[in-house]
Amino acid sequence: MTVMEDVIVKNIRIQNLVATLQIAENLNLEYINQITSGMKYNPVIFPGLIYRLKELGTTLLLFKSGQVVCTGAKYNEDINRSIKTLIKVLKGANLEVFKNPNITIQNIVATYNLDVRLDLNEVAIGLGLENIEYEPEQFPGLVYRIVEPRTVILLFQSGKVICTGAKQIEDIELAINKLKDELHTYLENKGSEYKREDIHLDYNSH
Repeated sequence: MTVMEDVIVKNIRIQNLVATLQIAENLNLEYINQITSGMKYNPVIFPGLIYRLKELGTTLLLFKSGQVVCTGAKYNEDINRSIKTLIKVLKGANLEVFKNPNITIQNIVATYNLDVRLDLNEVAIGLGLENIEYEPEQFPGLVYRIVEPRTVILLFQSGKVICTGAKQIEDIELAINKLKDELHTYLENKGSEYKREDIHLDYNSH
């Protein structure tokens, strides 16, 4: 199952897709920076060339190895359009690029809302201290590391959840359902308005 154009299910929202691809055998970043506009390159500060596409809300990071990182996309189509734009720019500069580069999703960041306020001290004990990090003096959220699927959940007092580290949409579904299982007893005790429901992601295009 691939990341579709829109994923909004029971307050689950995809906020950022991070993808990588090999667009060429190598890239001359100095040359690209000189002959194209809208790019920033300062190798003293950062080894990659930065190309921001404001209309898509994405940022492309180009490296000498020919690797490209695309970040900031919320929809799969934004990634595809960003890469097509980059290929057009590079071809316009008479640079050789791969015709159909393989795009790999490396990280998916999603948000969810439990719709209930939490006592994170109680939650930390309930989830097991070996799996969590909670130091409110340094960071207001509780960090919950899930081994399978390999994801990290940030949990806040407001009930807001941020899930990161997933490489597949299914991993988000599994991680949030696992969190809800772990919190089931605690959340039910918070009030009768809470009902345990599995999250099953649907995929809707614009």
